[in-house]
Amino acid sequence: MALHPDFPESPHAILDPDIRWFPADESLRDTSMEKLMPPLVAQLRKKVKVFRDSGYVGASDTSKSLLNWWFKEPHLLPHSDGNMTEFQYYFAQREALETIIYLYDMVGAKDKYDLMRFSSLQEIKPSQFDESWRRYVIKMATGSGKTKVMSLALAWSYFHKLYEPDSELSRNFLVIAPNIIVLDRIYHDFAGLRIFFDDPVLPDNGYDGRNWRDDFQLTLHKQDEVNLTRPTGNIFLTNIHRVYAGDDIPPSPDDDNTMDYFLGRRPTGATTDSKVDLGMIVRDVDELMVINDEAHHIHNPRLAWFQSIQDIHNRLLQKGAALSLQLDVTATPKHNDGSIFVQTVSDYPLVEAISQNVVKHPVLPDAASRAKLTERQSSKYTEKYADYLDLGVIEWRKAYEEHIKVGKKAILFVMTDDTKNCDDVAEYLEGRYPELQDAVLVIHTKNNGEISEASSGKAKKELERLRKLSNEIDSMESPYKAIVSVLMLKEGWDVRNVTTIVGLRTYSSKAKILPEQTLGRGLRKMYPGGMEEYVSVVGTDAFMDFVESIQAEGVELERKAMGKGTKPKTPLVVEVDNENPQKDIDALDIEIPVLTPRVYREYKNLAELDVGTMTFQPVAYQTFSKEEQREIVFKDITTGEVTHTTILDTVGVADYRSVIGYFAQTIMKELRLVSGYDVLYGKVKQFIRDALFGKPVDLETANTLRNLSELTATKTVIETFKKTINNLTVRDKGDAEIRDTIKLRETRPFVVKDQGYLIPKKSVFNRVIGDSLFELQFAGFLESCSDVISFAKNYLSVHFKLDYVNANGDISNYYPDFLVKLTDGRLVIVETKGQEDLDVPHKIQRLRQWCEDVNAIQSDVKYDFVFVDQESFEKYAPKSFDDLLAGFREYKNDKLVKS
Repeated sequence: MALHPDFPESPHAILDPDIRWFPADESLRDTSMEKLMPPLVAQLRKKVKVFRDSGYVGASDTSKSLLNWWFKEPHLLPHSDGNMTEFQYYFAQREALETIIYLYDMVGAKDKYDLMRFSSLQEIKPSQFDESWRRYVIKMATGSGKTKVMSLALAWSYFHKLYEPDSELSRNFLVIAPNIIVLDRIYHDFAGLRIFFDDPVLPDNGYDGRNWRDDFQLTLHKQDEVNLTRPTGNIFLTNIHRVYAGDDIPPSPDDDNTMDYFLGRRPTGATTDSKVDLGMIVRDVDELMVINDEAHHIHNPRLAWFQSIQDIHNRLLQKGAALSLQLDVTATPKHNDGSIFVQTVSDYPLVEAISQNVVKHPVLPDAASRAKLTERQSSKYTEKYADYLDLGVIEWRKAYEEHIKVGKKAILFVMTDDTKNCDDVAEYLEGRYPELQDAVLVIHTKNNGEISEASSGKAKKELERLRKLSNEIDSMESPYKAIVSVLMLKEGWDVRNVTTIVGLRTYSSKAKILPEQTLGRGLRKMYPGGMEEYVSVVGTDAFMDFVESIQAEGVELERKAMGKGTKPKTPLVVEVDNENPQKDIDALDIEIPVLTPRVYREYKNLAELDVGTMTFQPVAYQTFSKEEQREIVFKDITTGEVTHTTILDTVGVADYRSVIGYFAQTIMKELRLVSGYDVLYGKVKQFIRDALFGKPVDLETANTLRNLSELTATKTVIETFKKTINNLTVRDKGDAEIRDTIKLRETRPFVVKDQGYLIPKKSVFNRVIGDSLFELQFAGFLESCSDVISFAKNYLSVHFKLDYVNANGDISNYYPDFLVKLTDGRLVIVETKGQEDLDVPHKIQRLRQWCEDVNAIQSDVKYDFVFVDQESFEKYAPKSFDDLLAGFREYKNDKLVKS
């Protein structure tokens, strides 16, 4: 059940349906794949791929605008260090939204009969769908960003209802959380509509002619804090219990707590007391969409959860409306017997999320490590499981020591079987391990893994205290380093720093817990980016057997040596090697001056663009058939992905304005121009009409638009304008000043992905990480040079970068590869390259200019540079750094020559 060999590493890569994971051997892919997956998913993936590849042809204008904004426009967001970083949604998030919109816009799927058309199984029956309203289920692995999918779906429904005349969607939303922990997490993201503005959910005002941000008017109501002032534009965020229809729904033998069923309903209940009848409020609005987070709870038609939603739908029917959509988002949409919800329309399984490093990799003790563990004969719980607790603490301690270097705190999680033993384990940990004294948080949960809720008195205050402490445990301000609980919280506890899980209990079907839920609280990643992270899982044989059952879902559990003397299961930490007695950090330190930028963009009026002086190769004007003229599709000039489509109106007249607008917007986005659209639009129009094809053309004809959709024409328009605008606006100041200095010894520790590295003697850093084998070879060469005092890889965390004008004429930054301090006092900047690219001469020219600038400003240290390409390095094999400088080639006048 391994992943397809072509399955991509990046979570942003578009996944072809033919390479997705399925629960069988690869040899059965062609014959059995669709039969072994959620029944609707296989066919929908294929349909949605066609929908995506077409550029969303056939979708409503609102849906198309939002899909293009979310998934095709570049998004630069401010980073904590003051720089801008590019934000991109995961493909799993994209596919979920594309599937929802495809089903609504393209298929008009209103009920189970519409969904059943996509089933890969003949035996699927209407009786397997309990609801009579539109319901889609999104399956996404824990930690893969379900809340972002919820925010995108909510915004889509809101704008679709606002902008599309015949929309059946809603601008009111009932967002349901299964417990108070999940509610707190969602509230943190939704308060002040934060997630919609912090993430690129809302398009810029003016995008495709709409004022998106101004029109997004919503009020968030939390639990009992409801102040309904308008009939639309409301988000009701609530725990599921607050939506119960009171006495209308009888107790069920399938309820988690069956006391009401057997003994009769109490006058009040711990989770149903409410100052405001939220259930009645949401039943009184005229339009509503339900969004369920961690929605595996809502499955049985006999349960109060399901019946509450059914009651809302029925009341809307009485008003001539209907529940617009129920969207369930969960990692485990499964019934108690393990069968998947048939309404599942999109699936991003845990095995794919682990492979793409979206979540942590679970690691189990190898056979030798596990053989050392003994369940002792003792009536005292902690004596019985002392070996397991000790191994868990050892693994946690190693992880803690590594993560703390970069300001992160590792968390130990221990699961027991009842509250008495829970308290016993907490006392044992605090008494036996000094670093855990007063650092263990105890959370008592119910037997089904849900945290007990209370509505009044001391119990309520205790619950609120636990919620606050557990939600803050990742922070360095929190004193807690370990959590002991009767059971792993089943869902929603959004803690990222769990590195070690110790399980001291067995599981039964009555507990209704799945292995992914057990591991789920340790799967969320601590660090951004694509590096591998790990969660170590230790436990009794019964617990480990339960965890290993997740292998049926395709998850390959890694097994590594654990215990004293073994490596920590953490990403690599690069840090200044202060604790190494063999190193003189003062002597090895390298100081780099930071100069003011030389190149900048001068935002002149784009009216100075002269179409008549632009240099380019005219494009041949072709004649297309009427059938070909209908295929007016524009593709990205680098990726080939469909980015824009234009549709002929009912009388066959093509609207050239949207095409010219597309070109102008693309040029502005790629050059990061903040103004001048109107002027640029006119220049692009003039260029296409009078110059692009070597002769004047009629913009009103479909044949001209079809010519513009050809890749050659699209590329010529965009690249010609980018080059001309860069020539007009990019300037060199002609001088520079020293504004700061960088000392390598002051670099803060940072984590890198697990890859090849060298342990250096001549560097302030503890490791030299090689982005390529050649970099490691070159680092080894520097170690061996007698004329090198010290060197360092120029990591991003060093923050030494140079601004330069790249081959496309754009302003960019680059990080030279190595910094080398020689015995004669010189400091040499080294740029290495395995393969040459178009930007190399521009980088080297800028590096030469930087050295000249800094040498002109100061004379204490002479700065020099050299370019080292792999081919020459291996051919000439220099024996010293002087050999490298004397006989190696560098760039001069954009040509490779001997230095």
